[in-house]
Amino acid sequence: MALDTGIEALAQLAEDPVDHRFKGLPPDAYGLTVAELAGQRRNLFTGGFTTPVLALSAERLAHNLALMETYSARHGLAFAPHGKTSMAPRLFHRQIEHGAWGITLAVPHQVRVARAFGIRRIFLANELVDAAALRWIAAEQAADPEFRLITYVDSVRGAELMDAALTEAGATRPLDVVVELAAGEGARTGVRTEAECAAVADAVAAAGSLRLVGVAGYEGEVPDADPEKVRAWLRRLVALAAGFDKAGRFAGIDDIVVSAGGSAWFDAVADVFAELPGLSLPVLKLLRSGAYVSHDDGHYREITPFNRVPEEGALEPAFRLWSQVVSRPSPEQAFTNAGKRDAAYDLHLPFAQAVRGADGAERPATGIEVTGLSDQHAWLRTAPGAELEVGDWVGMGLSHPCTSFDKWQLIPVAEADGTVVDYIRTFF
Repeated sequence: MALDTGIEALAQLAEDPVDHRFKGLPPDAYGLTVAELAGQRRNLFTGGFTTPVLALSAERLAHNLALMETYSARHGLAFAPHGKTSMAPRLFHRQIEHGAWGITLAVPHQVRVARAFGIRRIFLANELVDAAALRWIAAEQAADPEFRLITYVDSVRGAELMDAALTEAGATRPLDVVVELAAGEGARTGVRTEAECAAVADAVAAAGSLRLVGVAGYEGEVPDADPEKVRAWLRRLVALAAGFDKAGRFAGIDDIVVSAGGSAWFDAVADVFAELPGLSLPVLKLLRSGAYVSHDDGHYREITPFNRVPEEGALEPAFRLWSQVVSRPSPEQAFTNAGKRDAAYDLHLPFAQAVRGADGAERPATGIEVTGLSDQHAWLRTAPGAELEVGDWVGMGLSHPCTSFDKWQLIPVAEADGTVVDYIRTFF
């Protein structure tokens, strides 16, 4: 899939009709295209949008994209942000415009979405043994010499299954793989010991359709993680790469891939990857943090490495969910019309941040707390003196962007004054 074809596919998204598929959009925009609606630059609060409606801050989104671009460059890291966070091709392309090497994904469906929109470099941070998916990837590699996919392998059996499927498919190019080192006993996927890593590497070498290009893992799975434990595991990963290189396991490739980096410990990744000894080939130090693109008001705001190294900058929460007070049954309680279908809730409940009254004035949501979510209602506890009436709009910050994007297929991007300047399409 050529990049220009991907740009054309993005342009086609803008020609989609605005209709019943998309929550929160103005009913009187029915029949317009997304591009036509964007061109009207309607106001999120006065332009006919219905509640609940999720919006991205244009300014904060731009800030976060630029910040991680400069951070990666400063630390000599290539960047392949995890696209499963947003599954938004327009954001994929904006990230690449901001220097990203490529996009990280987790399952074959996500790879197909990225390829449909012209993404040429993909890091699949998961094991891949699905024969149908491997046949498709073999065909994609044959059709596009510039397409590069790198994927995990963590077992001899997995390497054998991959090789069998690719050989049967008549693969014309080897598939690049990295041995995944587990983050510890009881962690998620990955090889547990260095000896087992060597056995997996041997299986890859014996497979004619696979090519070993490096090592990788996810430090976010380190049990009882703290800075010392995370750095210790990262040093194991670096040592594994050096050991493989010394053993001549990386013959015939252009660069050695060493990859890690979720959104909680990328400062540790930067520190330890800077310690990498000289290897026989250039090293692609690949960071994969993805939640930064929208950041959040809960989980990632609490754990971001920028809290530990504030001189590096600060990410800004870019999401806000607006819902409307539909019931005020008592002075201590209120309900808005956003619930589990609309708001991320797997890590933290939403945070009431702002109230817009009938006069359009916005004020802090003082004394208002979200205490629960039903399918289509948020439960609010209101302290004595809290100003809140039926009909008011309540703006909520959200935790965990990975489960915010997946609830909205078309998300308005609004400037600080509420002007909607763009729409982000997601594919989950």
